[in-house]
Amino acid sequence: MLRHRGPGQIQFWFIALAIGIASGFAALVFRLAIEWLQTTLYGTEDPNTLASFAETLPWYWILTIPMLGGAAVGLIVHFFTPDGRVRSVADVIEGAALNDGRLEKKAGIASALSSWITLSTGGSSGREGPVVHIAAMIASWVSNLLRVDGITGRDLLGCAVAAAVSASFNAPIAGALFALEVVLRHFALHAFAPIVVASAAGTVINRLAFGDVTEFRLPGTTTVEFYLELPAFLILGLVCGLVAVVTMRAIFAADDLGTGLQRRLGLPHFLRPAVAGIMLGALAIFYPHIIGVGYETTSLALTGNLLMHEAIVFAIIKVVALSITMAGRMGGGVFSPSLMIGALTGLAFGLIATGIFPNQSGASTLYALAGMGAVTAAVLGAPISTTLIVFELTGDWQTGLAVMVSVSLSTALAARLVDRSFFLTQLERRNVHLAAGPQAYLLAMFSVTGVMRKPTDLHAADEESCHTMIAQELFVSAASTLETAMPLFEKSGVAFLPVIKRDAETDAPILQGALFHVDALKAYNRALAATAAEEHS
Repeated sequence: MLRHRGPGQIQFWFIALAIGIASGFAALVFRLAIEWLQTTLYGTEDPNTLASFAETLPWYWILTIPMLGGAAVGLIVHFFTPDGRVRSVADVIEGAALNDGRLEKKAGIASALSSWITLSTGGSSGREGPVVHIAAMIASWVSNLLRVDGITGRDLLGCAVAAAVSASFNAPIAGALFALEVVLRHFALHAFAPIVVASAAGTVINRLAFGDVTEFRLPGTTTVEFYLELPAFLILGLVCGLVAVVTMRAIFAADDLGTGLQRRLGLPHFLRPAVAGIMLGALAIFYPHIIGVGYETTSLALTGNLLMHEAIVFAIIKVVALSITMAGRMGGGVFSPSLMIGALTGLAFGLIATGIFPNQSGASTLYALAGMGAVTAAVLGAPISTTLIVFELTGDWQTGLAVMVSVSLSTALAARLVDRSFFLTQLERRNVHLAAGPQAYLLAMFSVTGVMRKPTDLHAADEESCHTMIAQELFVSAASTLETAMPLFEKSGVAFLPVIKRDAETDAPILQGALFHVDALKAYNRALAATAAEEHS
């Protein structure tokens, strides 16, 4: 009953609760593990003030720690991942869409270790992406244990993600909506209740450990001159959208540059993170604020304790450091860096705006708050959950209109310049086409061998006609999917395509069967109907 009717059963909610508790503890343990290793390596008593403490350390120690961390990450991903790539949120989204909520085990565990080392040794990325992936692996293990179907597996995955996000940020509302908006990418009613249960469980875990406190504390309450200042927040939204696009494209450009240099120089894959670590260490000697998730600098921006030129320079350097970390395949996520870059951007904009119109403006810190939400929403492609997470992170609910205006403009602009979000653009670069919706990626889920008619089947294709078409180079490989076959049908106009595989010794084509256009369309239509039913149930 749980395998095939899981989301509709009350027992399923208890499983969602258990996954929420497990994911909450996973997020807590991951956070404490990072703080323990940071404390051990850097010698600081308070990991939350690591950036300012690092200014007192010898330069060679700042340089050495990220290099050693990168070397360790390089060895882990070299031996335990097939492609030398650390898994994160994009892989969770792919697992939800294409693999019935399942993720890789071995590569996933290696990625968790890599991200832990990266974030503890000076990598300039975020901890939320790895936490989401760790929680998703827990849900994947439960799904395999219960042998549940795709809908149930995806809902369990959403429960784990919601609990992980809410446990990381003490943000139950945003955690639930993040799972629905970013990972599942629908708001179906059957998924909502168990995801909320799991998200609440994750929040309880956080509050038991750290108390009911917000991640960032703002000085007093902020106010906004709504009628006069709203145009400024519209402009801020556009600026933040451009900053988000620059950040994403910088990461992808750095990744392409790193791959090109690696091939040209013949650098082994396992040395790539070490080289990135050296670069980060050298940068951190002059700008220690890039070390780790950067919450200390984000807090300084939100409280207005930075000058304008500091905010601008720190934002630029953080983009550079994040690009080096991600391009170096070191691990970590983009959530926390986006918060930091957004807060710095907003503060710089606010200082300019309030300086030009001092009598009609509120506090510059309000712009930092709105900028934090605007850049993060554009990077994640999650305007709803990001708007809420900004409120829950700061406890400031009185400036909702300003944040919403900035977020809406930034996401609308950025979505036109990238494939909707950082994660979907990552997948698009791997030829996983999720950004356009189910109509684009469902074809890739069907192997031609699963849809074709074998020569022995009733109404099979004429073998002589098949061999004639093979001689004309009109066929599909047995390893292909409908994503490859459907354009051939459109181009050739034939009723069927021969399916072949190559002989291992002679490379001669061996007929496996024939893929009929009508069968491919039926399979595609059934998949579209099932997806629509899941998203509207």
